[in-house]
Formats: sequence, C-alpha cells, structure tokens
Amino acid sequence: MGAFADRLLRLKEEAGDPSYAEMSARLGAAASKSSLASAAQGRKLPSWETAWEFVRVLAVDRLGRDPEETEREWRELWERAKAVLSADDAAGVDGAAADDEPAPAPPTTTVEAVKAPAPPTTTAEAVKAPAPSTRRKRVLVSAMIAAAIAIIMAGLTGFHLATNAGQHDPPTPPAASTPAKDDSEFVGDITYPDGSEVRPGSSFKKVWRIRNIGTTSWAGRHLARINAGPCRSPKTVRIPPTAPGQTADIAVQVRAPDKPGTCRIYWKMTDAQGQELFPHKRPVFLDVRVSGH
Repeated sequence: MGAFADRLLRLKEEAGDPSYAEMSARLGAAASKSSLASAAQGRKLPSWETAWEFVRVLAVDRLGRDPEETEREWRELWERAKAVLSADDAAGVDGAAADDEPAPAPPTTTVEAVKAPAPPTTTAEAVKAPAPSTRRKRVLVSAMIAAAIAIIMAGLTGFHLATNAGQHDPPTPPAASTPAKDDSEFVGDITYPDGSEVRPGSSFKKVWRIRNIGTTSWAGRHLARINAGPCRSPKTVRIPPTAPGQTADIAVQVRAPDKPGTCRIYWKMTDAQGQELFPHKRPVFLDVRVSGH
C-alpha cells in the first residue's frame, strides 16, 4: 500500500507537481481534492476509481501517455497492492483470535449472605395502655370523622381536576418544517456515449439526462466547463427549469479537433450567480475518440 502511494507521488512530481485542487478542478479529475490527497498519503488503499482519476489526469492528459497501456499498467499495480493488503488483514485476524482469553467471572454474592437481622417482636399484651376516658373517646371519634370528610373532599376535588384537565391544556405547537434539500442524479448519456468515435473537424451535439432528486426547483442553472482540451465548446450550457422528481436533457454543441486523439470535457452544475453546486459529486463529462478512419 505504501509502495503504491509512493508511485503516485513520483508520477505527480513527474507531471510538474500540480496541487490536488488543480488536479480536481482545472485538470478535470472526477474525484475531490481530499480523495486525491488521501490516495497519495499511503494510510489506506484508494478505490480503483480514485486511483485511476489520479493517474489519468497526470499520465494521460498531462504527460500524453497512451490511455489503454497506462490503465492496464496501473490496474496491475493496484491489484497487487490490494492482494498484499488482503493478506495482511487475514494474518492480523488470526493472531488476534489466538490471544483472546475469557474474562474472569465476577464474584457471586448471595442474598442469604447479607440478610439483615429480624426486628424484635413485641406483643400487644406487653404494651397494653390503660383504657381512655369517655371524654377522650369523644375527641378521638370527632377527629376520625373530620379526617374521613377531608379524604372524601380531596378525592372529589382530584376527580374534578382530572375530568377538566384537557379543557385548559395549551395548544400543541406546530411541527418544525423539513429543511429544503438540493440534489441531483445522473441518469445517462442520450447521445455519444463514452468511447464513441467522431471524425476530425466534425461538429456534433452531446446530450446528457439528469434528475432533480431534491425538494428544490431548479431555475437559472447551467453546466460550466471546468477543464481545457482540444475539443471546442461553449463555456456554459443552460439547464432547463426542472421541478423536484423531474428529469432534464442538457445539450451542448461540440467541435472535434482537426487531428486524431482523445477528447474529454468535464462540467459542473452552477446556480444563477455562477457558484458551483454539489462540489463532492463527480462532474458530468464527454469522452469521445477522434479518429480519421
């Protein structure tokens, strides 16, 4: 894994050592600058898609190497690094299993071991009090009657309060509204799918289809070209107004270069003020071969 990251860094230096932000934006890598930086740090093996975008913009687009040979060479290097990483992970799991030991069971304490002593028993006969006088009996009876009346009144009051509790409850506040969500989804290429061939100097129309999967309507939005290349096209293309759940077909007129080669153009969505949207999503792109045959 570390050796693979070292090769990525050497390729970056060979290509002029551009910044990761430049690789992601101006050079048109279909991966974020943080993903490209993480790929070269060697702490973990990047996905093949991220590794290929790192290599493609430098070796193919920047240094002009053959795309097929370059992809085949680096795919083999990535597969070797992945195999080594899988073997290391398997060895680590086996070693950990051998060292596992069951934890000692906690000491058991029974209820019988902590029984409290029983309280002493005193019989009624042992504490007999002298009989109260007639006057005291009347006082006790009056007190008992008063206590009974108080208990009955308290019960009636509680019943009344419980019955009418719902009549004076404060109104339930309305539920908080769900925040608006802005998101897109690439549906597919309508014309000139990746790898299509065009003749040198020819003009053609590329069409993509995307879907609004958010809760915000799109208005005043464009696709903005983010890289340079031999194919000529407008810098921005208008996106039709699109409501949530609907799809939009976006067309751009492209002119192929006069010489055979590869033509790739990358686009990102912008709002009405020209600010880039969805920075963590891969750009929409055109990828055709210019052939003289």
